[in-house]
Amino acid sequence: MAYLLEQPDTSTKRGRRDLALMAVLYDAGARVQELIDLKVCEVRLAQPATITLTGKGNKKRNVPIMTKTLSLLEGYMAENHLLENGRQQSPLFHNSRYQAFTRPGITYILDKYFKQAKLSHIDEVFPDRLHPHMLRHSKALHLLESGVNLVYIRDLLGHVSVTTTEIYLKFDTELKRKALEAAYPQVSSQETPSWEENTDILQWLQDLCR
Repeated sequence: MAYLLEQPDTSTKRGRRDLALMAVLYDAGARVQELIDLKVCEVRLAQPATITLTGKGNKKRNVPIMTKTLSLLEGYMAENHLLENGRQQSPLFHNSRYQAFTRPGITYILDKYFKQAKLSHIDEVFPDRLHPHMLRHSKALHLLESGVNLVYIRDLLGHVSVTTTEIYLKFDTELKRKALEAAYPQVSSQETPSWEENTDILQWLQDLCR
């Protein structure tokens, strides 16, 4: 995530937009369609800063905005005059024609910066491809690794049941297992196995092979 978010050229208007878009998608743990449907009026910049996402079944949930993401969002909205009267129903993120992004449009943006990140950090291990939903998964795992209660993660992601959120426990446990295995020293012993000192077992094995 860090390598991905460092790729947009923030000296350009489009780069600043793309950075804000990716930061919100990750920080809010939003589904792609939730980001596409997000309107200006559903962003609260005053403290406590939140965005209102509309999930499956038209269910709405308020998601807190972290300080760094809030700063990016404030700058983006001011630069694009989204804080002016009459823009409340406009899509928060839009293309050059002021139309809401499509799924392919967001996928294209992410894929562009994903390829740049892989070229910039050739010694790092990256997945074969980046799907927009992977940012949502990353947010959930990062929260879990930070010790956030599973119920809070459920509410952030908009899951109906905590049972759905529990899938991340499996991934977190597997990641920890692999990390521990990688750090575990190779143990070898030169001692003679105890079974080789048991003459009765050796004799039985010899008789079995005849």
